[in-house]
Amino acid sequence: MLQPALFLDRDGVVNVDSGYVHRKEDFVFIEGIFSLAKTAREAGYLVIIITNQAGIGRGHYTEVQFHMLMRWVKEQFRKNGADLDAVYYCPDHPEHGIGEYKRDTTMRKPGPGMLLQAAREHGINLPGSIMIGDSYNDMTAGEAAGIGRLFYFGRKTCPQRARKISNLRDVELYFQRHLP
Repeated sequence: MLQPALFLDRDGVVNVDSGYVHRKEDFVFIEGIFSLAKTAREAGYLVIIITNQAGIGRGHYTEVQFHMLMRWVKEQFRKNGADLDAVYYCPDHPEHGIGEYKRDTTMRKPGPGMLLQAAREHGINLPGSIMIGDSYNDMTAGEAAGIGRLFYFGRKTCPQRARKISNLRDVELYFQRHLP
């Protein structure tokens, strides 16, 4: 049986986006992220981060540094009672990537590649899933993958198919109102 997932963009949804965040000293969690993840897990959802990491491709930090940070992030979620099930990332950039990282790929949002890979690897019901992102690329990727509910946590005009939220509590309330 397929299971739904709560897909989270990282920079701007899980943490404050201060530009190429790659050290725990610079990682500031968005208010409400742990409570939301805990509520999602209690509702039977997997919790998965889906993130473009062009900072790797541009040479600002390494994949090793990214993995070290994400191990720490996973530990913070666990300490707050909200385990992460997986983290998917794409280090590539079609224009500004360096060396092997300079390529166009459907793994990079707005492509749906990371979402589709997560669905295959974890047995995810994409139409029954939720995605929270702060960019059009996030919403486009979610729509292309067939995610059922898209929540836009961005500053610009909300994409047509998404529901604009002003804080993560809005999605937590959605879980409480709409799910058994």
